This record gives sequence, C-alpha cells and structure tokens, in this order.
Amino acid sequence: MSKSFNIIKTNTSNPKVWVVIGVSVVGFVVLAETLRRRRNPKLNGRVDFGAFLERFELIPFPQPPPPAARQPLAGLKFAIKDVFDVKGYVTGFGSPDWKRDHHEAERTAVVVTLLLKNGATCIGKTVLDEFAFGITGENKHYGTPVNPQMPSHIPGGSSSGSAVAVAAQLVDFALGTDTIGCVRVPASFCGILGYRPSHGTVSMIGVLPNSQSLDTVGLLARNASILHRVGHVLLQLNAVEPRRARRLIFADDIFQLSKVPKLKTIHVISKAIESLSGYQNPEHMNVGQYIASNVPSLKGLRAQSTSPENGTATLKALSSVMLSLQRYEFKTIYEEWVKSAKPRLGYNVFERVLEAINTTQDNIKILYKVRNEMRAALQRLLKDDKILVIPTVSDPPLKLNTKKTYSAEFHDRTLVLSSIGSMSGCCQVAIPIGKYNEHPISISFITYHGGDKFLLDTVLDLYDSLQEQVNIASNLVPLPDTNGSIDASELLKEKGNAAFKGKQWNKAVNYYSEAIKLNGTSATYYSNRAAAYLELGCFQQAEEDCSKTISLDKKVRARVGYVDCSMLIYLLCIV
Repeated sequence: MSKSFNIIKTNTSNPKVWVVIGVSVVGFVVLAETLRRRRNPKLNGRVDFGAFLERFELIPFPQPPPPAARQPLAGLKFAIKDVFDVKGYVTGFGSPDWKRDHHEAERTAVVVTLLLKNGATCIGKTVLDEFAFGITGENKHYGTPVNPQMPSHIPGGSSSGSAVAVAAQLVDFALGTDTIGCVRVPASFCGILGYRPSHGTVSMIGVLPNSQSLDTVGLLARNASILHRVGHVLLQLNAVEPRRARRLIFADDIFQLSKVPKLKTIHVISKAIESLSGYQNPEHMNVGQYIASNVPSLKGLRAQSTSPENGTATLKALSSVMLSLQRYEFKTIYEEWVKSAKPRLGYNVFERVLEAINTTQDNIKILYKVRNEMRAALQRLLKDDKILVIPTVSDPPLKLNTKKTYSAEFHDRTLVLSSIGSMSGCCQVAIPIGKYNEHPISISFITYHGGDKFLLDTVLDLYDSLQEQVNIASNLVPLPDTNGSIDASELLKEKGNAAFKGKQWNKAVNYYSEAIKLNGTSATYYSNRAAAYLELGCFQQAEEDCSKTISLDKKVRARVGYVDCSMLIYLLCIV
C-alpha cells in the first residue's frame, strides 16, 4: 500500500498520474457505495432506479429443434407491471393492503405466457401507482421510480416502473396497462416508445382491471424494431399485408395546446416523410371541432363557450366523460373491498378512489353512448390509410413533490390529450422525438380500431428517418469533420464535460456514450462516463466503466497495481 502511494507521490508532475488517481477514486467510491447498499437493506429499493417490486426469472418455453426458425423474441428480457398474474406470486396492485388480503395467483396471465412461449424471459414485477389510479408514477409505499432522463422529475404513470426499466436499459421491453394514458404518459416522460393496442385486441385474462371499457395491455420498448416484434406477438399476427399508402393528419388545434414549438414536432415529422416512399402529403385539421360535430352526445356535457371554435371545450368534456366512466367501473369492481379494507393510500390516489366510490349512476348510459359515438367518429376519420398525429402530452414532467394545485392543472391538461385514444378505443403509439428545454418530447400516431399492424409497420418504417431529423433539428450529434471520427468523438467528450459541469448527468452519459461509439479505445471516455453514472446512482454501470478504463490503459494498471476488485473490497471492508 505504501509502495503504491510512493509511486503516485513521486510522479505528481506527470498529468497521467492524475488520470490514475481519478480512476482509483472512482473505483473506491463505486465499490464503497455498492457495499454500503448491500449492508443497508433500506437502500435496496432504489437499486435498478427503483423500478422493480420483485425480481425473479421466468424462463422461456423450450426452443424448437432445427431446422425450425428461432422463436421471434429469443434473447429478449422483459418486466411486467404488478397487475399481471404470475403463478405462485401475489399480484400486488401497487398496494401493500391489497397484497396482504389476496392469495398467490394460480395461473400466469395469458399475455405473459404468450411472451414466454415466443422466447422472451421475464425478470420481475414493476412499481405502479396504487390500483393503477394515477398518471404521475408516484407510490407512497414503494417509492417513485427514478426517471433516467430527468432524475428530479416524475417518470409518469401508472406504468412507471415498467417505463423506467426500459428507459434505464434494464430490460428490452416491458408490459404495462393503459386506461387513461398509463403507458403513453410514462413513455413520453422517459423518452421511449409506448404502444396502446386497439381496445380488446390483446387478452386481459389474468390482469387486474381498473376500468374494463378503457383498459388495454400496453407495451413499452426502447426502439421500433423491438416494439414491432413484440407487438406482432401480442396481436398474434401472421398475415403479410401488401404495403399501403399512408396519409398523416396533423391535429393543429391539439398542437396549440403543447408547450413545444412546432419546429420540434410537425416540422421534424414532415421532413422525415419527404425521403420515404408511400407517404401522401400531410393534411391538417381541427380535431376538436370534428369531434364536436360527430359525437352529438357530448353537446349537453360541454361547458358553454363564447368562442366559435369550441373544440377545446369539447375535448375537456370528452376527458371528463372518460374519468366518469373510469370511476364508475372501478366502483363496480372494488367498492366492497375498499369499504371493508380501508386501505392506506397516497394523497392523490385517495382522492380519486374516494371520488370513484362516491360516484352515482345517474348518467351512466350517456357515458357509454359517448364512447360508442367516439369510436365510430374516429373509424370514419381514419379508415384505410390515415394516421392522426398529436402531441402525446401537453406539458413537461412535473418535478417530484410538486404542489397539489399545479399538479391538478397538469393532470387535467394531460387527460385532454389521452382521452382521444382511450375513448375511441383506437390504437396509438407514443414516439420520442428528442428534447426541448432538457425534457423529453413525444408525438403520438393514432389510427383506426383494428389497424394495429398498419400502425406498427408505419412506426417501424418511419422511425429511423424521424430520429435522423430529430438529430439534425436538435444538433445533438455533430457530424465527423475532416479529421475523422476521433475529432468528432473529442467534440462529443467536450460536450459531455460541459453537461457534467452543469449537473446534467444523464445528458453527459449520452454524450460520452456517443463518443465511445466513435472511439471505443479511449480510457478517458469510459472514466468520464463512470463519474456521470455515479452522480445518477448507477453504481453497476460505473463499476463496469471503471474496469474498462483500467483494462484499456495499461499504464494505469502498472502504476496503481493495487486497484483490483478483490483488494478494494478487502480495503473497504476493514475501513
């Protein structure tokens, strides 16, 4: 130990030594924090970004022998929201009181079994808002999963843990459920893809319901290829359809509700389809006015407006009907249990459950009538080849522990947009398109009920071009200059350093990762990324980058011979 210290002391004039010292310190801190977490069970809930409630492994069904083709999901890992039954486990519904009062499931949910049959491996259950009754992703009992894109902000819910597990690259995809936006909202806030299938097309057998007229199984994925593969399995699609023309319809009135400039949304999408074949010129329309004209049952429910353009009032009425329908159906299923168990609930969930239990049945027929008229109206609008384009959410994610008054306004504005997909029963995919003011932004494609294959194929077809246009518009990834990729990687490293100094840890990780893609032999890039991972609490990733740094730089290993895992663990254990 003293010999190693003398080596460093006698070479302090050499800049390389400071790299050695930095790597050593990072290694010590990573292992110290890892050991501290293992010794302190109270910290275990934040491991893996706090996404998981339970970790286990459900292995896939046996692969077919050659020459049969591999199963389509072979090699992929997934997680499931804790509303899906798994044989031998209690389905917790996000509530310790519910879990205590119920028994282990006797069967595994149909959709989970389907994924296992097709080669995927399930590695655990994820956190959700209690009873899937929220859109923030916060849970009083199990904590709020950490949004990898913005750690100080909510991840969105109710499928928060599933979204975080995908965004943090802990799994390839995850299952959630979507009732009033419970997959689409967290997908948007965590910068990933979120798919709400057409209502009733994916089995809900073995899934705890929230509101059966609105509930769907939902899918979250890191990229369009995985979304496409898993989506086809969920829908059990085999037929090959000929390529069809596609026409995008921009909902101009709804984009006006968004706080993101059109350059970041409509312009990017328009540029993306210019280079692709099969896309007709986009159309523009006022969707609120269309709904007002084609869903007559909303007329008596709409707030009076002096403006001739009453589309916004119509959308607010539609979201109000959606909430009333959700409350009524939740009450029908759970009223008896809630009154007898008196569960402990977080503040926001308590309010919504109380509203649901106190719901009257006076206007229930009109609620279902609006739902039926809304589905018919969207079918007429989107049939054959049309895709409605809207912002997924209107606002950026709230900061954690935001005041209740602002939270209520955010809640209402978010549901105005999500009510279009939920009340029509149409299929919808939320697609990330970069960032604005440091928060992820997302647009949604919606098409007719039953048009899921058409929608998934469109997203796969358009995704790469869309991301290319996002990069051009945002100028996030500079093009290599005349000196080649090494100079480009150095520029990315400097951008990462600037982000690190500004305490934008996740952005720094992204820049360092891009630099590593261009030049994977630089120890500096790995050591810098390790430091950023430390700030995010990603200790396993930081440790891996430390090891990579040492393996790449033999001079570091020679000068600090004691920096190896076994010796560090020994030293940390005796501290």
